Amino acid sequence: MIVTERAASKKIFEKAAEQGVSIAIFCTASYWNTEAILLASQRLKQKHNLPSVPVVVATTFTYKHMPQCRRFTHSDNERAGFLSHMAHMRALTDGKYAPYGDVTVLPHLDHADPERDGWALNVPIPYFSSVMFDAQRFPLEQNIQMTKQYVQQYGDQVLIEGIMEMLNVEGGATAKQVDNYAEQAARYVEQTGVDFFVADLGTEQQTSSVGNAKYNQQRAKELTSALGKKMLVLHGTSCLTNDQVKGLIDDGVARVNMWTRIVRESGQYAAEQLVSRMDQVRAGHFDSAESYQYMLDNVEKAADIMVEMMELFGYANWKG
Repeated sequence: MIVTERAASKKIFEKAAEQGVSIAIFCTASYWNTEAILLASQRLKQKHNLPSVPVVVATTFTYKHMPQCRRFTHSDNERAGFLSHMAHMRALTDGKYAPYGDVTVLPHLDHADPERDGWALNVPIPYFSSVMFDAQRFPLEQNIQMTKQYVQQYGDQVLIEGIMEMLNVEGGATAKQVDNYAEQAARYVEQTGVDFFVADLGTEQQTSSVGNAKYNQQRAKELTSALGKKMLVLHGTSCLTNDQVKGLIDDGVARVNMWTRIVRESGQYAAEQLVSRMDQVRAGHFDSAESYQYMLDNVEKAADIMVEMMELFGYANWKG
């Protein structure tokens, strides 16, 4: 089941916060990655005998550090990629023959730049449960005004994430230091009217390793106190160890965004399996050489990682 209506989406997040669950935002840039997210959610539901498990399936549009919509097709066309992704996800989750109809999917547009991603931020709004309006590269006051205008235009249709300052990206952007961070964040949220706040909590996006960053729990708690509710979004989760992501909801982290580690480790696993059958590939054995087996291995490993992460996010507490 795909949920896009604002009130229904908001209710899910309110329930999750009450029940001690940080909702997973798993990004995708391929059909097999999308199915891995759905498979993981279904397996978690069955493992813990839960009602329909909510998961945010996210993709970026032309985000310069990772334009995921361009990666869905060989054409490198972000609009075609986006539309094919949404059609594929609906086929898997809605209707009589949907294999993952017992999963609650909340589609999300991630890292949408107000200038570069104008089409995605305006035309396909009915496809989304939530949108990250990403004005982090603009001066703070301009960011506030742009985000406020977007909330006024679409805030009655979708949940909106706002971001106040630059996040760390490995090999790219470096976070700007904002004085009186919690106080400024409270002002930003009040003036823009966003539903969720993407916070700099010491993590690094697009990281190539795990455990090299330290999650700033104290800042998360201070922000949640200043904001008055659990509305933080954590990006760069791939750089954290499993121990660092336990109990995030207690710090006010309502949404946890993750992609890089999952894709990297599932790709490594699938490649190792491919190498192990190389003799059969060279011999021309069809099932060994054809890409289907590689994708199956990739999906299985990615799903295993996501089940583990969702358990760390508190999903076993989900009562629906």
